[in-house]
Amino acid sequence: MSSTNVIRIDVAKVIQSRAPKVKVPKFIINYLRRIVHENEFNDFFRLNTDLKNLDFIESAFKYLQISLRIEGEENLPPKSGRYIFASNHPLGGLDGVATGYLIGKRYEGKVRFFSNDLLTNLYPMKDMLVPVNKFGTQSKAHASRMRELYESDNHLVTYPAGMCSRKQNGKICDLEWKKNFISKAVEYQRDIVPVYFEGRNSGFFYKLANLRKLLGIKFNIEMMYLADEMFKQKGKTFTIKFGKPISWQTFDKSKSQVQWAQWVKDLVYKMA
Repeated sequence: MSSTNVIRIDVAKVIQSRAPKVKVPKFIINYLRRIVHENEFNDFFRLNTDLKNLDFIESAFKYLQISLRIEGEENLPPKSGRYIFASNHPLGGLDGVATGYLIGKRYEGKVRFFSNDLLTNLYPMKDMLVPVNKFGTQSKAHASRMRELYESDNHLVTYPAGMCSRKQNGKICDLEWKKNFISKAVEYQRDIVPVYFEGRNSGFFYKLANLRKLLGIKFNIEMMYLADEMFKQKGKTFTIKFGKPISWQTFDKSKSQVQWAQWVKDLVYKMA
């Protein structure tokens, strides 16, 4: 990898570029550096400059001492065909990378997974990542990219909630699943494989999210702590459960696509 592609996180420069006229106190910059684990990330990137895609992810798991356990491996469909793997999203990044890694290993690297802006800046994984279209804009270029993606022979990993799980009524679960994965399954005749990822963030994360909501703050402050949450998972083993594939023909007119999305979500949580 050329030196121009070596990743380096610099919190101070990011703040300066986003708010050039604002003088941010040094103690705040240092605090942000700590919660995003600037030093740890930069050390890892420096030691793994030549790795890409699955090899890069595997090295990251070794660095974090994370291991994965599979249940329902017999439900994984054959290598022929094209599938959408629809999963809950408890962690907000690590779960997506882990699921994409397992599917990529199973299907000879033929996997793409939807991700947020943070992950799509990771050059070593850029071939595997599909940026989430947060604002719903449907430019011709975006529509063309999506059509190529769904027509390709890559298996797709999606998180229909669009954001990581929150604590609601004492239970940690996804917010509403959007219907897009249902409509795409039907349009491109891709069967859906339900996936349940067993994991949770810290109590602090959920309390902060609920406090932010209570105060009416729209900016997702808790998302700033996702890197810190990832490092809190160090040394853990995660279980990923695969359910039986659901034929795209299942999603008929007997339910609306919104109802079908909820039906698949319920099916995923029953796997818990």
